Amino acid sequence: MMHTRVVHTKGHIPSSSTEAWRISRWKLVAIIVIGLFSLLSLLYQWKGASLIINRLTSPEAAVTYSEDWKWNDIEPSRTLRWHRCYDDTYDCARLDVPMDWLDPSDDPSGRVVLAITRLRATESGSYRGSIIFNPGGPGGSGVYALRDRGALLQTIAGKDHDIISFDPRGIGASIPRVDCWGSEEKSRLWALQDVGVVNAHPGVIFDAFARATAFSQACERNTNNSPLLSHISTVSHARDLFEIMHQAGQDKLKYWGFSYGTILGGVFAAMYPDKVERLVSDGNVDYQEWHWNSYINFLHDTDKVMEAFYDFCHKAGPSSCDFYASSPAAIEERLANLLLRIREHPIIVPASGTGPDMPQLITWSNLKRLISAALYRPIFMFKDFAKVLKSLEDGDGEPFYRMVGSKDSVPVCSVETIPPNVPRLEEGNADAFPAILCADSPPMEDTVEEFAEFVEELTHISSAAGDVNALFRMACVGRTVRPKWRYAGPFEGNTSHPILYVANMADNVSPLVSARNNSRGFPGSVVLVQNSYGHTSLSAASVCTAGYIRAYFQNGTLPKPGTTCEPDYTPFDDVYPKVGDELAMASYELMNSNWGFEPGLGLRFS
Repeated sequence: MMHTRVVHTKGHIPSSSTEAWRISRWKLVAIIVIGLFSLLSLLYQWKGASLIINRLTSPEAAVTYSEDWKWNDIEPSRTLRWHRCYDDTYDCARLDVPMDWLDPSDDPSGRVVLAITRLRATESGSYRGSIIFNPGGPGGSGVYALRDRGALLQTIAGKDHDIISFDPRGIGASIPRVDCWGSEEKSRLWALQDVGVVNAHPGVIFDAFARATAFSQACERNTNNSPLLSHISTVSHARDLFEIMHQAGQDKLKYWGFSYGTILGGVFAAMYPDKVERLVSDGNVDYQEWHWNSYINFLHDTDKVMEAFYDFCHKAGPSSCDFYASSPAAIEERLANLLLRIREHPIIVPASGTGPDMPQLITWSNLKRLISAALYRPIFMFKDFAKVLKSLEDGDGEPFYRMVGSKDSVPVCSVETIPPNVPRLEEGNADAFPAILCADSPPMEDTVEEFAEFVEELTHISSAAGDVNALFRMACVGRTVRPKWRYAGPFEGNTSHPILYVANMADNVSPLVSARNNSRGFPGSVVLVQNSYGHTSLSAASVCTAGYIRAYFQNGTLPKPGTTCEPDYTPFDDVYPKVGDELAMASYELMNSNWGFEPGLGLRFS
């Protein structure tokens, strides 16, 4: 299977004009390294100066200001034109690019408009250019993430960098937006028909499979998504990323990607290895696994994170862990008994002044999804998770409801509907998640019986969350629209500067082995291991990790192979910011930010 690489594969860098550009065969000619180290040093110094000059002479020098600002105030342009936005704290731009990079068109129906946001460097005297970051997904909004936590990333990378992010095509303020229902009301009504985790009860897998098919059909029948679904795969996002880099006046890319953002960064590095100046890949999704729809290795460390709950709960003792028992094994057994009981006797949360306004059920599926979600952020969630488990054991479901249910209490009919051709600020787009995921993968042709075997294999790999995470493959059931351009490898290249891979010792959906697998294709790259649990290094603050990332962005320094970093906190600790240390404070705040990584409570982005 891995020998078939096709579709359209990597080629020469296309120009930014609207003329069609040709894609060569996937085997690039060897990259010629020009110059001696001394010459490279001189060029680097010259480049730093030219970037500052570019900032002063580019269209941003005439930025516009507005107190009452909205995205539609910006006229889309084929060149990057910055406008002051969001209380004049940021710069925003709307970049008009081809929907089909292989055959660009001037027809408005064949264009997409990318929403791009920038937080300017505050130490301009030593300006080092821009870092573009992607917060994850697929489906995460870069605009939202930059406003929410861009300043924290800038603190770690260095305030002599601009931080840029964008809403990838089909998401948020970029238009057209992927929209499967045409209204928020229909979307929420569909979500209320959830059938539960695929193995909740006998026969549920058939309902779940049919439901996935119906969702796929609805998305493809919605004319608002056509022809966007044919041009939504990561390779098109990578080409958009190249265009943003080029339009921002940079010859090479500085990039920081989390979770799915590691896929976007990896595809870019494989396509344009000579255009990589710095690339941090954090919470690594296996390139091969993602693009070949195997989804086996991604749960390699999931149960290790679950075991960490048992171990740290026991170490914390009954004063800090409400679900304490005499040994880690006893805590595991206690949870197994609770799951068994709830499977047969769901807990009723009655309507009340402090709870829901109508009765709610807490089922086995609800609890399994909470378990899966807790594994993403152990330091932030394990202590409260233990309290919820104890309450459920006592028959009290209100703490569970307060933890995960309150966000679903918005009346269905009060949800605002924004057409897909109108920009909107959103944390993420759940409809874009399967659209991009499935465009990157081969066609999903499983029968329900074959899918049941896949679920069984996943649960064998991870008893904690294998069944919940079957949604990654199930999302592609019934999809028929195929991408015109799909990158399928090879995922390798001699990048201009080596890549820094960052990985937790145990990550519940992007294990350490995936970072090592990805690193093998890129000579000189290094895997920095953080001795913590959860998804991405952001799940556990670490001054050590932040220091290595800063050194990498500031001067290109890579940690020595085999380097490990300790986290500043462990699960069940009393967590508080370490005042006075800039890196410690930024790491702490990032750990406490909600990156939207937990899809276990519904089909969200990861």
